[in-house]
Amino acid sequence: MKTILKLEGVSLSYHTKDGEIPALKNISFEVKSGEFVSVIGPSGCGKTSVLSLIAGLIKPDEGKIIFNGKEVKKPDKAIGYMLQRDELFPWRTIEQNVFLPLEINKNKDEKRKKEALDLLDKYGLKDFKKSYPNQLSGGMRQRAALIRTLSTSPDLLLLDEPFSALDYQTRLAVCDDVYSIIKNENKTAILVTHDVSEAIATSDKIIALTKRPSTILGVHVTETNKSLSPLKRREEQIFGKTFELIWRELNDEN
Repeated sequence: MKTILKLEGVSLSYHTKDGEIPALKNISFEVKSGEFVSVIGPSGCGKTSVLSLIAGLIKPDEGKIIFNGKEVKKPDKAIGYMLQRDELFPWRTIEQNVFLPLEINKNKDEKRKKEALDLLDKYGLKDFKKSYPNQLSGGMRQRAALIRTLSTSPDLLLLDEPFSALDYQTRLAVCDDVYSIIKNENKTAILVTHDVSEAIATSDKIIALTKRPSTILGVHVTETNKSLSPLKRREEQIFGKTFELIWRELNDEN
């Protein structure tokens, strides 16, 4: 697999009226095409800042980010960003919400529209295209939000704690849902989460960060059975061993 993303010595500080607050320090890692990578760490350690840097929404103070062979200096249409909440516009139908990125990018042609509608059909929202967000369950809304992100055919998906607003049982089911869609569409993904179990269940690789200013505490390649769903992986013996290793690493550091 080729390397699709590379962070090289990335550091970031936030400037406030009280002075400079270091957030990230010398962050370096790679993501290969088709990988599902999680970034975990304590609250406030800068996990979301990592996604914002990759998306080109903010610039690092030091270091550089290489995506598809080019340095990231501004937002790239080939990078899709899924936020914590679905952020579906309540006055637009599900299909209208899914078409929104096409309108913004001014490429809402018939081919793109058909591809987006095909995704809704493929992933169980065929009968809800004309419905409004408040008529859907939380899980269905998250599925619609992911399809909206996929409508522009991005090479890389950034997922910022997309299940955090859901109750625990729904969260497990939606995690399975979202993971299967990403894998079926052969996408590369980076998930930010504070949930160690979620990271192990979904990921090929886990990047653990220290408290702020964050450095990389460890990189863990998971050995769970990738043919299983995230929910089923939680039942494997290796899952418990990996959880204990990462949990102890995070707690020893903090």
